[in-house]
Amino acid sequence: MLVRIISAAVGIVLLLLFVIAGGLPLEIAALIISLIGIYELYKAVSGEIKLVHIAGFLLDIAYFILVVITDNKDFFNLVFLFAVLLIMTVLVIFHKTNTIHDGAITLLGFFYVGVMLSLICRIRDFSIVFAWLPFIFAFVSDTGAYFTGSLIGRHKLTPELSPHKSVEGAVGGIMATVLFSALYAFVCYKYYGLAPEYIWILAIAGAVGSVFGQLGDLAASSIKRQAGIKDYGKLMPGHGGVMDRFDSVLFTMPLVYIVMFIMA
Repeated sequence: MLVRIISAAVGIVLLLLFVIAGGLPLEIAALIISLIGIYELYKAVSGEIKLVHIAGFLLDIAYFILVVITDNKDFFNLVFLFAVLLIMTVLVIFHKTNTIHDGAITLLGFFYVGVMLSLICRIRDFSIVFAWLPFIFAFVSDTGAYFTGSLIGRHKLTPELSPHKSVEGAVGGIMATVLFSALYAFVCYKYYGLAPEYIWILAIAGAVGSVFGQLGDLAASSIKRQAGIKDYGKLMPGHGGVMDRFDSVLFTMPLVYIVMFIMA
């Protein structure tokens, strides 16, 4: 337990530092985390890192450099098309060791981890107030679901994917996120000039965000079940790998981006 607490504390401090800093430090951190997450996903699904997966790493790096860091969206189509051609070429030449299954997970890993995680950079550029929302939605929901489920959980939510999750826990996670999001919005309204209507907007977004976060957790659990593994990695002692810690955040990130886009 002590190792788990220390690991979480270090992770929280690093998260605070990079989100507060924003800009290039956050973009580089997001790139590194996405590469580790992509690696964990490839290893889990394919059992090992194959030649075709290199295209996924290159695609992620090119995307961050040419699109995220330089903020040039015109390069995205070019990078993506080149990656598809590269993947298909590898599948043709090395078809005995690299299957279409490996090629599919290569592209999925880029979009599922790389693109979705990169949204934190655009959200942070918009507002540091919004930058904390993906983590609030994911982590508060997870914490609320855990304690509610431990206290009154009786009905299994998805026993085949996550035997410890309950319907009561899921509802408790939603309620906790709604309350915390409204409180967060109220504090930002009082001290950071956030418009008062954001209190109920973020409360509603918190409910949806909790659902998205729980879906993200279950999606990652589904992959682990099919891969026959307990954790994606061991980067964070007591917590697993990047995919184990950011599975919910990957699903809440697009939601916050959509809310940001509508409110901009």
